[in-house]
Amino acid sequence: MKKVAFSGAAGNGISPLEQIMVLKGYAVFGSDQSFDLGKDTERKNALTDAGIRIVPQDGSGITPDLEWLCVSAAINENNPDIKAARKYNIPIKTRSDLLQEVFSQYPQGIAVGGTAGKTTTTAMIGYVLDRLGKKPCMINGGALCNYADRKGIPNYLYNNGDVCVIEADESDGSIQKYHPFVGIINNISHDHTSMEKLCEYFNNFAAHSSNLIINMDCPYCAKIQHSSRKTFSILSPNADFYASDITAVTDGLEYTFSGHRFKLPLLGKFNVSNALAAVAACSLTGVDPLEAAKALENFRGIKVRLEKIGTTNGITVYNDFAHNPSKIEASLLALKDYPGRIIAMYQPHTPFSAVNTGTEVAAAVAKVLAPEDIMIMQEIYELTPQDVGISSANIIHQIKEDGHTQALFLPHKEDTKEFIMENARRGDRIVIMGAHDNSLADFSREILEALAG
Repeated sequence: MKKVAFSGAAGNGISPLEQIMVLKGYAVFGSDQSFDLGKDTERKNALTDAGIRIVPQDGSGITPDLEWLCVSAAINENNPDIKAARKYNIPIKTRSDLLQEVFSQYPQGIAVGGTAGKTTTTAMIGYVLDRLGKKPCMINGGALCNYADRKGIPNYLYNNGDVCVIEADESDGSIQKYHPFVGIINNISHDHTSMEKLCEYFNNFAAHSSNLIINMDCPYCAKIQHSSRKTFSILSPNADFYASDITAVTDGLEYTFSGHRFKLPLLGKFNVSNALAAVAACSLTGVDPLEAAKALENFRGIKVRLEKIGTTNGITVYNDFAHNPSKIEASLLALKDYPGRIIAMYQPHTPFSAVNTGTEVAAAVAKVLAPEDIMIMQEIYELTPQDVGISSANIIHQIKEDGHTQALFLPHKEDTKEFIMENARRGDRIVIMGAHDNSLADFSREILEALAG
């Protein structure tokens, strides 16, 4: 049996590849610093259940008989696993390199791009194709709630059919590596790097796509030309795939598409956009668009994408991956479709996200939240001693400058939890937002349990 290893095994983008390699018949070894620190035990156990052998990230799991080592974007040359692989002349692949290798083996590859919504759209496509018998392979950055009873982390499907759908990441420019049968661009907004660089990435991705699906409602997407282009919109009836009369209902939305009324059990009009992109992509594989929209009525969403953790004493708690201005604004707007005060907490995950998008986050929060709503920010996750002078407190100050006075800087989770326990009241919606810090999901559950008394 051939042996391979993954460094950064807990990552959302790399973990589906590890599980697929097990199913392909490889002996798979994985290491992660968080596991060594006793963190992310639930994820560690899930990967172990899926057949991955977890080893320390000290180089000891890198042996001369490995075929290759695959590393996440967080791993650098100083990592012990990298050093051991160099010592033994073991080939080193990036996550995106391996993803491209798997993706290119399928004749109908669907790559989903965009600075928001790509995880949900990827999951929707995989779910629809699976339910309608297309036997897809799906490689995603988020776990599907519909497959929560499966062993391992349900962020992938593995079949040997004709279709493979992947989430294509723009954060490191790797989206440009893929040459899909269908390329999707949901939207383009400020995240990770400059808008100029992001537009360059997405234009190159579009040029590599045999068929392109774009969101007409995004001005940056609308400018992208392609000889085989399909469009979707929730604003313009001129789009190829158009939804109208979107209405918020209990725990979801209803909308009209192609003369029929459909329900989507997710919050936020942006999820109707995601659904249209998914329906458009599935149609290019031969699926009837109405059948695809009907299948999505049973799609239960993605973990930590405005995920409802639960309700107790009339207070509902959500956990959300929102981590850039457009995602934060979209999530808050989705919650504003329903009655009740919002208590929102956002934790930036890097100094970049705070410094380069902080002003836009502040403007979005001040625009969306009502005077009675409360915004909390914790200190930046992954802040290092070199980042002196950078703080979430600066964004809170800007939110107040922009006109929303109910904004607080509470550096630590304990501070946030204490404030919520003292101030939450019946009818409130509490949303915990942020990326990279996997403990935020547990923190959301802690708050719900504490509110239950």
